[in-house]
Amino acid sequence: MISVDEARARVLAGLRPVAAEIVPLAQAWSRVTAAPIAARLTQPPHDVSAMDGYAVSTAAPGPYRLVGYAPAGHPWEGVVQPGQAVRLFTGSVVPDGADAVIIQEDVTVGGEIVVTAETIRSRQHIRARGQDFAEGQVLVPAGRRLTARDVGLVAAANHPWVTVHRRPRIAILATGDEIVLPGEAIPPGGIVSSNSHALSALVRSAGGLPVLLPVAADDTDVIARAADAAAGCDLLVTTGGASVGDHDLVAKALGGRGLELDFWKIAMRPGKPLMHGHLGDLPLLGLPGNPVSALVCALLFLRPAIEVLSGLPGAAAATTRATLGSPLLANDRRTDHLRATLSDASGELIATAFPSQDSGQMRLLASADALILRAPHAPALPAGAAVDIIRLDQQGL
Repeated sequence: MISVDEARARVLAGLRPVAAEIVPLAQAWSRVTAAPIAARLTQPPHDVSAMDGYAVSTAAPGPYRLVGYAPAGHPWEGVVQPGQAVRLFTGSVVPDGADAVIIQEDVTVGGEIVVTAETIRSRQHIRARGQDFAEGQVLVPAGRRLTARDVGLVAAANHPWVTVHRRPRIAILATGDEIVLPGEAIPPGGIVSSNSHALSALVRSAGGLPVLLPVAADDTDVIARAADAAAGCDLLVTTGGASVGDHDLVAKALGGRGLELDFWKIAMRPGKPLMHGHLGDLPLLGLPGNPVSALVCALLFLRPAIEVLSGLPGAAAATTRATLGSPLLANDRRTDHLRATLSDASGELIATAFPSQDSGQMRLLASADALILRAPHAPALPAGAAVDIIRLDQQGL
């Protein structure tokens, strides 16, 4: 068995970002940039008023004679002379000759005369041309997942279209005679599969496009033909059939299609029987059939794989420190990922593992807030000890 870190490195090593495409800015949120985005204009394009008020020249003290009116979008085209004022609003272009704005709360206006008792400083309440960014300045680098803030910045930089990596297509193939999809008739001994839909949701949360294939029975020919439907996808994910039982047939079925197996055992719990290889040019990630194992493995290996395909680094899931709410036994030779709840005690994050960690209990994973990480051969820990956790709410799981 290999370690989790080595397995992740080997899964990601053969992956490359998918091709780029151009999309409307309205569809760019959460997409990953395939090229830098530079400003197409200078912002603001002129000196503008930061407040509602009056533009004046500090070359002469007040009072000032009101000579113009310039709402935002309607610049005053004259030149402000010493002793004159032009009425402005937030975003109005500061007219030539003016070098300060007096806010309206600080003036008294009588007819055409503007009076203030405040000391006027040059450049006060003025946003300088180019204060935000300049034309040609790179605002968003390549390889960034666009946030709502980024989309606003790109819009301000006058880009109606952006170049992003297309969403990776992830084929999902569930295998097993016992598997039926939600809503289908359940035969004797059958179980309803949660894996396909849970993995589909995770793929979407990671920025990919799930391609849900029909469930394949425990027959090598059926599995092989089902995998053929993944042609054109960027990654094939199977669930079930990755262990060493008589009916764990994925590797055998795909061997006739040219599967080159890299590894199929990881020193982790849940999820030891994880398989990785290549089916020609198509990377393969074979997840365990147990639903908890499948999702934990998807978090650790599938999510970073989708990130690499999307043009991102594909880092390991971020960890944070927490305090144990209950004691833990010593660990064995596998890295453990314990489902746990989180609570806050006077600003201290408390992680409490569920008493049962069976990999078939999906309800406990759905109820969990975090995974407590336990290194191989970690000693027993008392309540109050510090541990590393992965927060599930930060992983789209």
